[in-house]
Amino acid sequence: MAILEFKDVSYTHNEKNILENISIEIDLGDFISIVGHSGSGKSTFLKLCSDLITPTDGYIKYKDKYFSDYDPIELRKNIAYCFQTPYLFGDTVMDNISFAYSIRGKKIDLDRVNKLFSMFNLNEDYLEKEVLNLSGGEKQRIALIRSLLFNPEVLLLDEVTSALDVDNTLVVESVINSLNEKGTTILWVTHNIEQSRKYANKVLTIDTGKIKSLEVIA
Repeated sequence: MAILEFKDVSYTHNEKNILENISIEIDLGDFISIVGHSGSGKSTFLKLCSDLITPTDGYIKYKDKYFSDYDPIELRKNIAYCFQTPYLFGDTVMDNISFAYSIRGKKIDLDRVNKLFSMFNLNEDYLEKEVLNLSGGEKQRIALIRSLLFNPEVLLLDEVTSALDVDNTLVVESVINSLNEKGTTILWVTHNIEQSRKYANKVLTIDTGKIKSLEVIA
């Protein structure tokens, strides 16, 4: 069953074709690594998947329903996007964690929060830390935790281990693989060839804005 479907999708920005005629079905439970040269359109593809930008041509469906038929906020609650350069807002880490609950009108579940922090080798003291004092790797993990608080159905990852050391990269990979095994659909942009084939069931190669290949890994 396709959870996401692209049909003849193109995206143009400032009269430049970023993506051209992308057609692909992403099945429920897929773990797809997305590879390709810098500037090939990988991040743009993820932004389209999360409805952050709108196709110039073609259409995208989520669960067999056009993106345009969804409320964008509700759609993004189910399709979470973690940027390569994480965007954290407010003053503290808690500001970022509480936001995910406030937009859903829910009380903060500290047990859930602390469990996620522990999974990513962070302790609960981080909740009171100021965002400006975090390292790049800490910001990447906080942004990822924020996206996972409510178990998104689709998780979009853009070079989310680029600022991490080897040990924390292994931690993140293990957590993401565990989520996939529990049913979360993963799309992960990476330049690390070893990482791209570690857990994925498919490798999507994008080259100069077009799908070059979609390899199914046995």
